[in-house]
Amino acid sequence: MRNIQRFFGAFLCILTGLWLLAELMTWSAPANFFAWRAILMQYSGVLGIGVMSVAMVLAVRPVVFEPYLGGLDKMYRLHKWLGISGLVISVAHWLLAQGTKWAVGWGWLQRPRRGPRPELLDAPIQQFFLSQRGLAESMGEWAFYAAALLMVLALVKRFPCRYFFKTHRLLAVAYLALVWHSVVLLKFDYWGGVLGPVMAVLMAAGTVAALMVLFRRVAVGRQVVGEVAAIRRHESLNVVAVDILCKGRWAGHESGQFAFVTLHDDEGPHPYTISSAWTGDGHITFIIKALGDYTRTLSERLHIGDVVKIEGPYGQFNFQGAHKRQIWVGAGIGITPFIARMKALAAQPDGKSIDLFHPTAVYDDHAIGLMTRDAEAAGVRLHVLWSERDGLLNAARLTGLVPEWRDADVWFCGPAPFGRSLKKDLIAMGLPESRFHQELFQMR
Repeated sequence: MRNIQRFFGAFLCILTGLWLLAELMTWSAPANFFAWRAILMQYSGVLGIGVMSVAMVLAVRPVVFEPYLGGLDKMYRLHKWLGISGLVISVAHWLLAQGTKWAVGWGWLQRPRRGPRPELLDAPIQQFFLSQRGLAESMGEWAFYAAALLMVLALVKRFPCRYFFKTHRLLAVAYLALVWHSVVLLKFDYWGGVLGPVMAVLMAAGTVAALMVLFRRVAVGRQVVGEVAAIRRHESLNVVAVDILCKGRWAGHESGQFAFVTLHDDEGPHPYTISSAWTGDGHITFIIKALGDYTRTLSERLHIGDVVKIEGPYGQFNFQGAHKRQIWVGAGIGITPFIARMKALAAQPDGKSIDLFHPTAVYDDHAIGLMTRDAEAAGVRLHVLWSERDGLLNAARLTGLVPEWRDADVWFCGPAPFGRSLKKDLIAMGLPESRFHQELFQMR
């Protein structure tokens, strides 16, 4: 989280600084409200298209940024922040434009008299931009309405994923219209300074990303086709384990990583943690819990032999750390990355001392038996806490059961509120924040 927070703050500050520098190069004291409005329109426009461009680039899942931003799960959180920021800034930009027109119409403001714009015969590019202002303003206004609606839909968690993936792709069209709006209406003097090239790079990168989204070229090099080889249902846990045999070349994965899996074309890709270690035989296992309308139907819809598509792997939840002691907390279905890691350690131990806590509301003898077997093979100390029998897990209980917790890296996967609470309490007790690793497994 720290990395994406720093990037988010630094990006806004740098873009603001570059805009201030560009504005000061041609600064003259604003004479009236309309002059101030023009300045604020430029600033909000620079910030708005800037954050939207970065959000669009992150939408194509560029793995090159994963090590710096903490994994694709953190990148999607940053994508969400940028999207919300873009929406807020765009609303402010729109209000500056439309609100002033309303105020003039209501008689609250009087627009300064302006003569006809002179033709710039010796500056054909600038003259072309001036001739396109009307079209660019109209395109920007309608693109704003479309983008605002699509962003609001994306933030509504109850909006079904199968529709979300289809409607969210339309944001790429709105973005391209906003790029044209920005190129034409950006103050022409900016292009000759430091800000211009930066905005050009941002919008060019965003445009390429938008075209990749529209032509369905996102991560095509990280996709492989497979078929369902086995299905195991755990009715009491409301989960289904799906074994997939890759038919193409899968580059392999680290324990704890996840992939986007398309089990049915009408639903599109869904992110699932990989719960098997990679052995090179083409087999990948996913343990999927029935949490939504779609996953509740998997038991009936999925059959052996079904053709599926896998894209990945993604994520930095890979158990890498300098400390020889680790504490794992896999709450509920959050146990899946730890199952994969235990299978990998059984084949290739890493010499670390590991305690695994598995708090669960439902106790399934068969599932716990499999987990116990994996833990014994990996040399991991397993603590199963059935809430009905053993109560809840908290920081005090965890540190009491692992006296050497101060020398450990903590890896957590499970419900986000539980993770935030556990992290807060452990940090308050003295654990460095950098040693608490948490998967932010929310793509919206």
